[in-house]
Amino acid sequence: MANQIKWSNALSTRASLEAAVAEVVDRAQSSLGIGADLGLVFISSAYASEYPRLMPLLQEKLQLPALIGCGGGGIIGIDSQGEAQEVEGETALSLTLMHLPGVEVSTFHISADSLPDMDSPPDAWVELIDVPQQQAPQFILLSDAFGSKINDLLEGLDFAYPGSVKVGGLASSGAAGMGSGLFCNYKLYREGTVGVALTGNIAIETIVAQGCRPIGRTYQVTKGDRNIILELVEDDSGDIAIGNKPSQTSLEALRDVIENLSEADRELAQHSLFIGLAQNAFKQQLGHGDFLIRNLLGVDPRVGAVAIGDRVRTGQRIQFHLRDAETSAEDLEFLLQRYQQDLAENSTTAGALMFSCLGRGEGLYGQPNFDSRLFRRYLKDIPIGGFFCNGEIGPVGSTTFLHGYTSVFGICRQIES
Repeated sequence: MANQIKWSNALSTRASLEAAVAEVVDRAQSSLGIGADLGLVFISSAYASEYPRLMPLLQEKLQLPALIGCGGGGIIGIDSQGEAQEVEGETALSLTLMHLPGVEVSTFHISADSLPDMDSPPDAWVELIDVPQQQAPQFILLSDAFGSKINDLLEGLDFAYPGSVKVGGLASSGAAGMGSGLFCNYKLYREGTVGVALTGNIAIETIVAQGCRPIGRTYQVTKGDRNIILELVEDDSGDIAIGNKPSQTSLEALRDVIENLSEADRELAQHSLFIGLAQNAFKQQLGHGDFLIRNLLGVDPRVGAVAIGDRVRTGQRIQFHLRDAETSAEDLEFLLQRYQQDLAENSTTAGALMFSCLGRGEGLYGQPNFDSRLFRRYLKDIPIGGFFCNGEIGPVGSTTFLHGYTSVFGICRQIES
């Protein structure tokens, strides 16, 4: 067993931080049964005033060569009964311990000021992380929600480490004036990004459940300006060139889509309408997981424009989407079924991390623990830990994005030699 990657997780909901630390350390160490090479700790923002005490308390009971973590509005982990639990808005502490034979672990804290210029070559980003490109690291990233320049960091890491998985989330801030809590190797940080790069005998695979379903037709953007879509044309599979098709304003296209919805969906569109941006310019038939979901920010009836929460480019394919609890559940289940079918028979899954939006959870589903327990139903009750984020980090296609309303799962497998 010493040559096998092992994970354990323990969750405590004790009101006393000392008692919570003692419980998670004892249970996680007992479950792991071997020395840990890396720890991840997630602490509820209900403990925000006690963030400075967490690292000293952990260090008294647990000596780890590498440790990262952060605060969250909700905390995810395995309770004393062995069940996945999502604790929202109350005191909770989750500790994941990992035994990682054949894996090199490199932790880091990056301030926003230390990021290279966006015109810098890949070497500048490699120097920042201090892990060679050829080692193809897997990244776990935890960032301050406001001052980390996380989008710049993700773009830079994708540039320097193409093909490397990056997962994580934005820490939830505590009470007014308390700031975020980020932890790296027993130190508390209030800004930037903490993370770990894992290289060697390990693979992190992802499920990115954006929780939306497409409505209406697929369109192509024929005129846009930054994040504003001005004109669209129907994206038919026929041979008619875009230039020969009649364009319409994006608002006209949206009205056409809404008019053809059911009454229930028209009502849903009043508050849960989103837009999907196709990430593969060459794929003819777009399907599940091919769209990056972004907020629809507003419309300008004077010119028929629609503003969205991302940049658009001419020729890009888009489709309007709806989100609700039923759709979110179906989306995650579909992705879990597909992942399970694609797993190799001899594949060994050690554990998982879950980064879920504060807008999901019980507020969306009307019941607790929905995403985490559905996940473990398909992945054989593996250890899982995580938190509810102010933004979730995960890939769509070959690019890493910051998401909203999403559950991102990072699933750890041992690479069989």
